[in-house]
Amino acid sequence: MDRLLHGMARLGDEAERLLNETSLRVAITGLSRSGKTVFITSLISNLLALGRGRDSLPALTRQLAANGQRILAVRLEPSGTQALDWFDAAEKLRDLAGATPHWPPRTADLASAALTLVVERRGRLGGLLPPRRLRLELLDYPGEWLLDLPLLDQDFSQWSAATLAQLKQPPRAALATDFFSFLASLPPDAPDEDAVARRGFLLYRDLLVAARDQAGLRWLQPGRFLVPGPKGDSPMMWFFPIPGQGPAAPGSLRDLLARRFDAYREDMRRSYFDPWFARFDRQVVLVDALGALCAGEGAFADARQAVAQIARAYDQRSRSPWLRLPMLKRVAFAASKLDHIPPVQRPAFLSMFQAMLGETGPKARHFALAALRSTEDGAATVSPPVVFGVPAGDTRRRPFRPGPIPESIPPAGDPFWRRPYFALPEFRPPLLDPEGRDGLPHLGMDTLLAWLLEDAL
Repeated sequence: MDRLLHGMARLGDEAERLLNETSLRVAITGLSRSGKTVFITSLISNLLALGRGRDSLPALTRQLAANGQRILAVRLEPSGTQALDWFDAAEKLRDLAGATPHWPPRTADLASAALTLVVERRGRLGGLLPPRRLRLELLDYPGEWLLDLPLLDQDFSQWSAATLAQLKQPPRAALATDFFSFLASLPPDAPDEDAVARRGFLLYRDLLVAARDQAGLRWLQPGRFLVPGPKGDSPMMWFFPIPGQGPAAPGSLRDLLARRFDAYREDMRRSYFDPWFARFDRQVVLVDALGALCAGEGAFADARQAVAQIARAYDQRSRSPWLRLPMLKRVAFAASKLDHIPPVQRPAFLSMFQAMLGETGPKARHFALAALRSTEDGAATVSPPVVFGVPAGDTRRRPFRPGPIPESIPPAGDPFWRRPYFALPEFRPPLLDPEGRDGLPHLGMDTLLAWLLEDAL
């Protein structure tokens, strides 16, 4: 009898869940230095504040009100027994709001968190049914890994040829001197020696790091060479691009590198893409388009290629392998660091970002935002327009202007690209409540969330 009652209770719980609860899996990633960790912290903090009655996401509040709804509560689920790392938003907020405020470290592995939004029903049946629940499962993962999706459709010879051709072009060519000298020292029939393979891997990895940190480039493969995750740089990763076509001779260095390339692809497929990528309902991709624009024509073209490859990968991979039906319902491409741009230039920046992405399909939309606003707008009458922020390591507010922002992509050779290149300043986080009771100041987070959740609320 007890077993029967227990079974009936479980069936009742399942029926209640089907009737009143909707789950969305939202993956959040971004190209290097796009502010992904802060984005997720802001998303969680502002939703929790909304659940406490603060109007921290006004566009989302207006959308709910237009549908006769409102948020009654928002709950952050405890870490529980999940196998993935837990995204600890409270810890990130303490980093931002501490005695010495600083930006949290970049993502190094998969992490997740879950929120439940309790939504009041209105209308004729509103008083008869319990509140609806929208459960958001958030998955955080390094954007560098996303750039490995195209590798799944390449073999080692194809990848090597494309990569070596790219390395011969500026700005990579200036960074690749040592790597090409190493390749030139290898005999055509080089044997499969581990010491040589590891030496080439280290030179190639250092080249990728320099391309990211010195030249501001983003189209860098393989992604785990930059963010290896918990497995570290295991022997599977000791490979690098090398000239050669056709099958490699057994026992040769090229054969060893090709086998490791295949093992790497299979590990990425088995460990990350197959178990996680196919489960996403929503995706947010953050892009530091302003940093790329300020870094010059080469860096901007590189970021543009990276975003185009990501969009293409979504189009190819976000379908059921059996029914060929769309699985990924909404993709938000978001240009970050909007707070670095004066208000009068923000429409042009969004237009430029839309041109940067090009055609991304009906499931995608483009946004510009600042997940955590770290500047204040200058007076509208000031020319040229500026924003004010406290640079990291400084104590005084200083003006900053990014220079002209084009509404479309300037063509190659345009005078725009001959202006001096510079790195965006890193402004200190604003003064924050360590508990985040009122949410975090932002620009555009509410607009993105209103669209991302629109059909689920």
